[in-house]
Amino acid sequence: MTAPGLHIGTSGWSYDHWENVLYPAGLPPAKRLAYYVGNFDTVELNASFYRWPRSTTFASWHQRLPPGFQMSVKAPRGLTHAKKLYDPEVWSGRIQEGWHELGDRRAVLLVPLAPGQTRDDARLDYFLGALPWWMRVAVELRHESWNDDAVFAILERHGAAYCVMSGAGLPCVLRATAPFVYLRLHGPDQEFLYGGSYSDDDLRWWADRIRQWQADGLEVFAYFNNDGGGNAVRNAWTLRRELGV
Repeated sequence: MTAPGLHIGTSGWSYDHWENVLYPAGLPPAKRLAYYVGNFDTVELNASFYRWPRSTTFASWHQRLPPGFQMSVKAPRGLTHAKKLYDPEVWSGRIQEGWHELGDRRAVLLVPLAPGQTRDDARLDYFLGALPWWMRVAVELRHESWNDDAVFAILERHGAAYCVMSGAGLPCVLRATAPFVYLRLHGPDQEFLYGGSYSDDDLRWWADRIRQWQADGLEVFAYFNNDGGGNAVRNAWTLRRELGV
């Protein structure tokens, strides 16, 4: 069982190269999710970024995921990268429909902005205001221009989390702006995102950060996105052990 207020998993679950790491050889792809939930209590859904699922699909996940399991969901790129958060009402209704169907299995809506999207306080403020108050949201602000107290204040006012990031070329700002922390670990490689495996020392360092957030009364969601070679799975297991999970 995961400690209260702590959820550690991976970004996605259906990877062929996780065979013989997480999944036994020959396991059909359709059975991967059932096997995954036997090892972790949370996952970050990435497929929704490329194509937003139908409400019936969210309802199916609610039935297939065990009680207590938490699914975070990546917002669609049509909203984050094409529209760049402009005119959010077009997407808000569809997102809410899926969120309602996911029910008590829902965790956080991740809103990842494109690396080249620069700071726009008014647009961020309007976007967050267009979402329902009851939806937990984390915003991944990859461009360094967003790293400003005024931006953090906007997130705090809406109860949205600043997504803490680790990865090549990404600003690593240990800032909590909501009652929960959302951490994305994209890999330790300094030249390529999603590359490499975190060392035990790296993971002990992150474990200390997580303990401090928990001591401050914050719930923590941490997802490994360095899927190559099964690194995300191994790193998630190691971090869980380090934290006594």
